[in-house]
Amino acid sequence: MRIRKLFKFENAHIVRNCSSDRCKRSIHGHSYQIELILEAHRLDHGQMVYDFGLLKSSIKDIIDSFDHAICFWNKDDPEYIEACKKFSARWISLPVSPSAEQFSRVIFFWAQSILQQTQMQNGEADVSVYSVIAHETATGYAQCFAEDVSNEHMGKLELADFEFSEQVKAEWHDPEMFAKLIAGQPFINPTVQLQVT
Repeated sequence: MRIRKLFKFENAHIVRNCSSDRCKRSIHGHSYQIELILEAHRLDHGQMVYDFGLLKSSIKDIIDSFDHAICFWNKDDPEYIEACKKFSARWISLPVSPSAEQFSRVIFFWAQSILQQTQMQNGEADVSVYSVIAHETATGYAQCFAEDVSNEHMGKLELADFEFSEQVKAEWHDPEMFAKLIAGQPFINPTVQLQVT
């Protein structure tokens, strides 16, 4: 069974090496809509794949990092990167280009990493990310599946290769969230007292 949760954010970037002259030479932005699709082959004690309320913590925070932020490829011109860091309090350094395709891969990668390190407390089993769809405009989106995340021909994704500005981290519920994710520390869901057995 699959469930879908929608997230939204505003983001700015330059997509280097793309065919469109406007996109590769000028900072521009989009109003993104992200569809996070989870799946499981059994339901928890609440008869759910995964309680939507649980997605309002670390996973929401990590996706919200993109909101009103500028993203750049860490291989871009050092002067451009320095300007992004100097003139924006909210920025994210990515090991891949900030295209819709890569946003879908990155969000899949982050969400799956968090789920894998989450200590479930309500009978959840084999919950995983099925797909992420990154709507960049009203007419175009990119969709990512597990095989795309692990496909190094699309760019290697390692947690340690991402960097977030201090302002982005300060706005998370836990400013140490990403450091804990890199360190492999568990995320612990709240305990649940069953009302019906």
